[in-house]
Amino acid sequence: MTRSKQTNLVHGGTKRSQWNEVSEALFLTQGFVYDTAEAAEQRFVKTGPDEYIYARYGNPTVAMFEERMALLEGTEDGFACASGMAAVNGALVSMLRAGDHIVSARALFGSCLYILEEVLTRYGVEVTFVDGEDLDQWRKAVRADTKAVFFESMSNPTLELVDIESVAEIAHAVGAKVVVDNVFSTPVYSKAVEQGADIVVYSTTKHVDGQGRCLGGVILGTREHIRGVVEPYMKHTGGSMSPFNAWVQLKGLETVGLRVRAQTAGALAIAEALEGHPKLSQVVYPGLVSHPQHDLAMRQLGAGGTMVALEVKGGKEAAFRFLNGLEIAVISNNLGDAKSIATHPATTTHQRLKPEQRASLGISDGWIRFSVGIEEPQDLIDDLLQALDAV
Repeated sequence: MTRSKQTNLVHGGTKRSQWNEVSEALFLTQGFVYDTAEAAEQRFVKTGPDEYIYARYGNPTVAMFEERMALLEGTEDGFACASGMAAVNGALVSMLRAGDHIVSARALFGSCLYILEEVLTRYGVEVTFVDGEDLDQWRKAVRADTKAVFFESMSNPTLELVDIESVAEIAHAVGAKVVVDNVFSTPVYSKAVEQGADIVVYSTTKHVDGQGRCLGGVILGTREHIRGVVEPYMKHTGGSMSPFNAWVQLKGLETVGLRVRAQTAGALAIAEALEGHPKLSQVVYPGLVSHPQHDLAMRQLGAGGTMVALEVKGGKEAAFRFLNGLEIAVISNNLGDAKSIATHPATTTHQRLKPEQRASLGISDGWIRFSVGIEEPQDLIDDLLQALDAV
């Protein structure tokens, strides 16, 4: 029987113990007991799908989370990680070696840029950056020896989209793997695998947990790649997810579809209400018809997502007055939460970038990243408007 995404969000991957519990069991254990020494030896030589050695290698609760995420994304398998950045690092470092070449979009979260600019190059990987929106730059940058391409399907924090299908076609023509960081697009709206992604990465801290509790990440792809390439690297370097975090995020998956759709409706209402405000240079939201990539957003996701970007006139001073004037939304650097969160990227998430780098990415001192929560949209609109009055 074929099941929809929403049904898989509630039931996918569930394995019950001998007690037949309703809620997924939390196996809060580091290791596992073997009946005999011979059984221990055999387990280390070859393990079955329900046989475990050590929590860093695998755990029943974590396995349920991995299977549910794979069902949601439409991949064969997944590996759950300690954080979103553990997932990005694991996805890239596990598959690249000294002398390999990777092409990446330039518009990335600051820590993702660090992995590409500092970590990969330190170990002899050649990295070429392009403007993700420009397909001609992708065509020129991808070479016969390119091993992978990497990009955020919707960039943090400027909300620019990369055409997954077109970039995948360019990459696959030379045999390169397509690695997509899909956080802003969310697994609820994602069609990345259908559109050509080979490996999809999420920070499950965002949206999946979505309630400010636990860090998490996941790498999704074919079973051959996840178990043959990703797992050996992750289990030996220690980036796997804890059973407790997996259990919390299994609970988060039950409601992520409801939350994300409510957040998206709120984001559109906010963007429409604030567009053209005299104290804002621009309101950026892919769900707005005025967004230059609106058609791509509708084709690729079918929705504008949960994030709105605002550029406050007057730079940092005006942006800070706006932030300090908020009464409902909180100031933090997380996103995808049930609570609305406002972030000033230039001084927080992207502060390690040089001013000229931020400028080239479109991150001005007045730029605000606004993650829409599940509060009543009109309350948020009223809060944003009164905060703008303080500017």
